[in-house]
Amino acid sequence: MDAGRVTGPDGFVLLPGYFDRAAQESLLAGVLGGIGAAPLYRPSMPRNGQPLSVQMSNFGPLGWVADQAGYRYEPEHPVTGAPWPSMPPALLELWAAVSGWHQPPQACLITVYGPDSRLGLHVDADEDARDAPVVSVSLGDRARFRLGGPLRNSPSRSLVLSSGDVVVLGGASRRFFHGVDRIYPGTSTLLPAPFHPGRINLTLRRVR
Repeated sequence: MDAGRVTGPDGFVLLPGYFDRAAQESLLAGVLGGIGAAPLYRPSMPRNGQPLSVQMSNFGPLGWVADQAGYRYEPEHPVTGAPWPSMPPALLELWAAVSGWHQPPQACLITVYGPDSRLGLHVDADEDARDAPVVSVSLGDRARFRLGGPLRNSPSRSLVLSSGDVVVLGGASRRFFHGVDRIYPGTSTLLPAPFHPGRINLTLRRVR
């Protein structure tokens, strides 16, 4: 599962193919069930209300939301008002295996990318647990991931993430700018319609 592992001096870790095809299919079934309980919605930018190009939902006791009131974590879905569904066991097992953190994750952001979706450079900065790593899983089409540094204009590097890959932003990289430059449509057959072509990213975080 660690073949081709990439570890950077800044705490960045890439685990290519951590989840094999069967494990991806099992995890995807849990994700689709979660989306059924907590429907996807399109967050918006706080300043101008502009919708993001991605759709989102969450697992866990807390969920990340974004609207004109700001970025924050809430225990309930912003549209339905219902609690977020529990995290699939595979995600809790992943966190225990790769995070090196002594407490379980409190939120798993589900981000659904269409063929033309992007996610600009940003830092995950809405958590009080600032030393806890961020662990993410890629499902579906490949994506070009960009990792920068502590400043928005820091030098950056890019790499292609494939379905089943796991990324850990730990150490100094936890506070690095990062984003998704593009999706490569049709590079995976994992996701069903209406999510194909596209990508689902699962981001595990400790909030408090």
